[in-house]
Amino acid sequence: MLIPTTSARTFAGGKRRARHWWLGGAVLLLAVGTSVQADEPDAEARAYAQKIAIGTCGTCHGPTGNSTQPKFPRLAAQNANYLAATLKAFRSQTRGDPDAIGYMWGMASELDDATIAALAAYYASQKAEASRSGGDSAAISRGREIYEHGIEPEGVPACSACHGADAYGTKDFPRLAGQHAQYVLKQLASFQSNMRNVAVMHGVAQNLRLTEMQAVAAYLEVQP
Repeated sequence: MLIPTTSARTFAGGKRRARHWWLGGAVLLLAVGTSVQADEPDAEARAYAQKIAIGTCGTCHGPTGNSTQPKFPRLAAQNANYLAATLKAFRSQTRGDPDAIGYMWGMASELDDATIAALAAYYASQKAEASRSGGDSAAISRGREIYEHGIEPEGVPACSACHGADAYGTKDFPRLAGQHAQYVLKQLASFQSNMRNVAVMHGVAQNLRLTEMQAVAAYLEVQP
């Protein structure tokens, strides 16, 4: 997979532009897409989805969605509606970051709605395993501060406003707890560069320094 690198955007006079707090409902990480209600899959769809999840998706994401490779996201215990929305965005080729184009567009192209719903339900039902990363204590502490309170002078809202105090997300906002720091940072880079064209997320990410993004990613990775 391609792992884009980035540095924080600089602005005239060395100052970063502050954003208005109407972005308070925004989040720092994984895209906020169109809400998609995941239908309840039948037994046949569930069995087929499990076969795909273990035999195909499991190559990168692990058989239960607990990826051990930091460049591939952990899917275990992810919110079903968010997963369904993301898979449909891959299928329709409306999510355009490099990994989506290079891998997931093709992987999702033949999935029908029933299989997508069943895959989303499968991963949502899996138990998220604790991260094995220890992390840097100073970075984790700074990341927690940003996650819980944002950075008011720069107009960066608290991640917890949408993802919750425990980073478990909601029906339509993704779970971030335990996600690989490398993957989180990669997504922030995509938002910052507009490879993932989500206006609100670009507005938030463009005001984050690289060290701040790294701190948030480090904090999220060690959350249970």
